[in-house]
Amino acid sequence: MRSTAEARRAVLLDRAVAVFARNGYHATPVTAVAAAAGISEAYALRLFTNKLGLFTAAVETCYDRILQTLETAAATAPDPDPDKVLQHLGDAYANLIADKNLLMLQVHAQSVSDVPEIKSTVRAGYKRLVAFLRQAGADDGQIQLFIAYGQLCHLIVTAGLDDVDDSWARALTAGMTHVSHHGEAR
Repeated sequence: MRSTAEARRAVLLDRAVAVFARNGYHATPVTAVAAAAGISEAYALRLFTNKLGLFTAAVETCYDRILQTLETAAATAPDPDPDKVLQHLGDAYANLIADKNLLMLQVHAQSVSDVPEIKSTVRAGYKRLVAFLRQAGADDGQIQLFIAYGQLCHLIVTAGLDDVDDSWARALTAGMTHVSHHGEAR
């Protein structure tokens, strides 16, 4: 049975998250993403018009996955207290970014947010995240802290701070819940 354009688009976006996560926007050709999805570059460009459209759609997919994970976590939070819900959401996010593709795509997207369309996509992702956190009962201070801890978690994972046995690294990793690159919960 032949795949529909929608099914091919979903496969292409899944592969785009992984491929752009490795080398970022500027260093990744559309041919690499198309090859990873098992389609031609021409077909990929028919689905997304250009590399920028494909990259921003991949970033949107990343935020979709984050929000889906957080929505599921909120629905299963054992305690309705907003602080405890946020802790539960933070743990779910830490487990999610054990898939370094999602983490690295976010890092790459932020690094090229001087491109207006990418900046707009990143902002829209955070806007959705903040709206969700408000709906979950968090106030602005809690939201800011949640995002700050998420960025710290990014730093810990990308810089491999779990492997640094020095007081400065321990100061940054103390009390942080995340999944190390070794797959262990910390």
